[in-house]
Amino acid sequence: MAKKKQTRHKSALKAHRQSLRHAVLNLRTKKNVRVAVRAVVDAAKAKDVVKVAELTGKAAAALDKAAQRGTIHWKAAARKKSRLAAQVRRISAAPVAAGAK
Repeated sequence: MAKKKQTRHKSALKAHRQSLRHAVLNLRTKKNVRVAVRAVVDAAKAKDVVKVAELTGKAAAALDKAAQRGTIHWKAAARKKSRLAAQVRRISAAPVAAGAK
């Protein structure tokens, strides 16, 4: 015998609507982080020291904001900031070391 379809509770419908809204906000926040990090790496490859310093701060702020909102874990944000700083140091220092030899 077929089961009768159960009714959907109001709270479940509301929770689903909220989850869809939060998903959009989380995607937007993650996109902002990716764009900010990519800008830092591009500036580092172009050897623009002033721009790198400015954009690194903006990328760190974007990561912190994503962690604060709960989009990413705070330790993930710290790890990404650390790795970004190390990558910028490597990219910025690579040609200078090669030219000195």
